[in-house]
Amino acid sequence: MSNGNNVTLVGNITRDPELRFTPTGQATASFGIAVNRRWQNRQTQEWEENTSFFDVVCWREMAENASESLVRGARVIVTGRLEQRSWETPEGDRRSKVEVIADEVGPSLRWATAQIVKNERRGPGAAAGVPTAPEGPPPTAPEEPPPGGYGVDEEPF
Repeated sequence: MSNGNNVTLVGNITRDPELRFTPTGQATASFGIAVNRRWQNRQTQEWEENTSFFDVVCWREMAENASESLVRGARVIVTGRLEQRSWETPEGDRRSKVEVIADEVGPSLRWATAQIVKNERRGPGAAAGVPTAPEGPPPTAPEEPPPGGYGVDEEPF
């Protein structure tokens, strides 16, 4: 489905995922991501850098998995759609922001390793009493990437 606002971002988490539940009990988690872009200025031959910040929102089981697995500093890959949300402050001011509503979130394995632990299936499609996940330690978040702020296509310093 190509609706024109699909994005893929690779960057570092700027704040731990915050897990909340809607009044109907649906899980939602949000976190920030910083995406660095680095390029060489052709006139000065100097390296230049720009960082963009995005808010990412996950829903349902992905929200719970993100809050258990991801930590500030982890490098992640996020795919989703852009969505603008508007609201009014208690003072009557109109505010809006663009968020990434995540379809998929995963650790970047460029400079880290990750352990994948599959959740047990839930709901009507799950076979009663049949585990789908191996026993073992809980999932761990990837290591922090090397310091220094580099973009997606650059090597670490």
